[in-house]
Parts: sequence; C-alpha cells; structure tokens
Amino acid sequence: MKEALLEIENIYYDYREKEDIYPVLSDINLSVAEGEFICIIGPSGCGKTTLFNILVGLDRPDQGKIKLKGEDITFTRGHIAYMPQKDLLFPWRTIIENLLLGVEINKGDLKAARKEAENLIPLFGLEGFADNYPDQLSGGMKQRAALLRTVLTHHDILALDEPFGALDALTRSKMQDWILSIKAELNKTILFITHDIEEAITLADRIIVLNGSPGKIVKELEVELPYPRQKTDRRFIEYKEELLKRLSD
Repeated sequence: MKEALLEIENIYYDYREKEDIYPVLSDINLSVAEGEFICIIGPSGCGKTTLFNILVGLDRPDQGKIKLKGEDITFTRGHIAYMPQKDLLFPWRTIIENLLLGVEINKGDLKAARKEAENLIPLFGLEGFADNYPDQLSGGMKQRAALLRTVLTHHDILALDEPFGALDALTRSKMQDWILSIKAELNKTILFITHDIEEAITLADRIIVLNGSPGKIVKELEVELPYPRQKTDRRFIEYKEELLKRLSD
C-alpha cells in the first residue's frame, strides 16, 4: 500500500446524554492512501456519520487521533472537505452563488474562485445552469452542484456521506459513473458512506465494513475488479455475498 495520506488511530467515541453513556465507536484504525476511493458500509446506528464528524472536526473522540500527512488534526476543522447527505443548497441563491459560499465565508478571492467555478461547471454537468436556482435543477444536478462546492474548498480529501441515497435508481447509477470520471479527472481521495453494497463494489478501491454497537471495523475488502464493473460479473457477486455475510454477523 502507498504511504498513508490520512491515518485514523485508535478512535473511541461515546455519546453522552445526562448521566447515560452510549458507546458509538470502538478501536477504529484505518490508513488511507492518496488517490484511494474508500467506501464505508454498515447498518444504521453503527457510527458511520459519527466517524465522519470526528474526521472533519465536528466531534472530539474520547480516545485516539486523526492524522493528515503525519500532522495531528484531531478536533480541528478545515482540513477535509465534507458533503453531508442533503445538498444544503440555499434556495434563494443561484447555483454560482451557492458554489462561492465557502469562499465568501472564508473571505477568499471571489474573482479567482468564480473563474475556477466557471471552468469546472462543464465538468460537473452544470453548463448553462450557473444562474438558475436550486429548485430549477433535478436531484442529480443538485448533488453535482453540492459536490462542486465541496471540491472548490481545495482539500485533498472529500468525505461524502451518502450523497446519492435520496436519488432514484436510474439517476443513482448515472451519478456513480459520473463520480468515477470526476475522481479520475481531479485525482481526489474519497471517503464515501453508503448503505448500498452494490454501490460500494461499483465504486470502491477498498470497502470498510462497520458493524456492531459500538461500531467496529469487522472487514476491509480490496475490490480487485476493472472499471466499469458489471453487477452480473461472478467476482462482483462473490464480493456482494461476502459483504452481506459480514453485515449479518
């Protein structure tokens, strides 16, 4: 494996409510190489989104560290780009205005950011829609706009929490093909939460299975299939059966 870009070391996290303590994550260890596409799967309640919240500095772990390029970034923000499940586009702002929101907040160079956004809009399938409002776009286009906004933060790592979960099956399939093309074009490292086993096999270089309460890593699976991947392929089906077994244990 390549040298680690991101290291998740011995992460433990408990949710506290008054005097009650609920263990959420236990002994999470994971190394991520530059350019990897990693899918994280697991049942609801196993701590997937909590892990992302810890990665991006929204939650502090009770134990353990997050390291980026060897630097301890535990409970600090601004190092990893995060796209939550919903697109969170502001309906009263045009698409281009939504794309530039992060730059505005950080008081960056708006002129340069607008030029960069305009150059990337065709790659993200949004050409001709920069001045439209979110309610004038399809669900897939909204997700592409949200992802472009995430990319414009210029972080090496994208943390995407079920970005296609609310889409219909056909749109979701198209978005899977599209995100692979974007990854190849931009060479980003992607961490991607999904409930869909087939989606994970379709996209990932490596699949991480979280299970239990508290959530633990119960399986790391290298997906050794060429792209594009076919769901009817014998090896694809074997991967699916193995992951189903791990999730049902």
